[in-house]
Amino acid sequence: MTTVLRAYVSRVAGLTVFDPSGDRVGKVRDAVVALRVGTAPPRILGLVLEVVARRRIFLPMGRVTRIDAAAVTLSTGTLSLRHFEQRAGETLVLGELLDRRVTMTEDGRPAVVVDASMEQNRTGDWVITRLAVAEPGRFGRRGQLHQVAWDEVAGLSLEEAGQSAETLIATYRELKPADLAHQLQGLPDKRRNEVAEALDDGRLADVLGELPEAEQITILRSLDEDRAADVLEEMDPDDAADLLGELPGADRNRLLSLMEPDDAKSVRQLLDYSEDTAGGMMTSEPVILAPDVTIAEALARVRSEEITPALASQVYVCRPPSATPTGRYLGLAHIQRLLREPPFTLVSGVLDDLEPLRPEAPLAEVTRYFATYNLVAAPVVDAGGRLLGAVTVDDVLDALLPDDWRERARRG
Repeated sequence: MTTVLRAYVSRVAGLTVFDPSGDRVGKVRDAVVALRVGTAPPRILGLVLEVVARRRIFLPMGRVTRIDAAAVTLSTGTLSLRHFEQRAGETLVLGELLDRRVTMTEDGRPAVVVDASMEQNRTGDWVITRLAVAEPGRFGRRGQLHQVAWDEVAGLSLEEAGQSAETLIATYRELKPADLAHQLQGLPDKRRNEVAEALDDGRLADVLGELPEAEQITILRSLDEDRAADVLEEMDPDDAADLLGELPGADRNRLLSLMEPDDAKSVRQLLDYSEDTAGGMMTSEPVILAPDVTIAEALARVRSEEITPALASQVYVCRPPSATPTGRYLGLAHIQRLLREPPFTLVSGVLDDLEPLRPEAPLAEVTRYFATYNLVAAPVVDAGGRLLGAVTVDDVLDALLPDDWRERARRG
């Protein structure tokens, strides 16, 4: 593979890094540069690598022997595994430089940085020599793209603001919520809040559910209260209840008052239970069907992309009303059973009479229940025989793991 002497940072990000023996070290996630005074192009100090257990480390650029279209090769397999901490005077190319508003020095036209080209000079150092910039388009659309030399734009000093999160979000568009949450944890606070502000409510809700509680609260408090309430409405009720449960009572009640009544009602019900019980872990929005629904209709319901795999593993059959707390709970039907039966069969004819959990069941009992019956979801029913919700295996694991397990995964 031919060695690349010039490459855009967005193309280098995601490349696999190998040591001299050909063993995989990790993946490139960003480049670190030191901006200089005047028009001198910034030198690339190193790369941010993501290694085992999602630990991010700093790779000095002097350890890189080759960059090609498929991989980055190192001169040594010995690297410091100390967690990367951005220092004063350092700038992350993808995390901070992209979307910076600049001015073309030739005629004063405004533009936005959408990528940066790194190039190895005669001394072997890597520097940012060229930029891809976009002029503002009509009606808020991106205008014409240009490749310009670093010194053909002004406005790239550390003191100058003006960054949006548009290009960075485009880079993150295909990431799963858990992976996007991990990426946000690696950004500076200001940049992270900008990205959170630019995400739509549903996407931000999914990401918040994957962040440690302290960072959930930080991001939620960076939003205005109406937007925060909208995001809470989009979250799974159990995740919203967990997050609100960490806030002071006055803040919690104020946000609940701004939420839609039905959404707030579901969250308030979950807040009544201790977090280490079935009631505290359950979601109040499982797939609930009436007894006269056919298997074909049931399969259509669980096919929705909005339903998680765990919740889609079974449906719960209840008398009206179908919103929790429901009418009398009749039983559940596993998706494997639904797939084996004729589509015109009623779901009430294929029910499993498995004894449900009570909302006050402690974590140890819930764990034994899942292990005994090999389940990924389980119904929670009150003393009156009404379905209150369902506990899923991811919530059980979340309760079993240490409170800081997401942060530990990030640190490795």
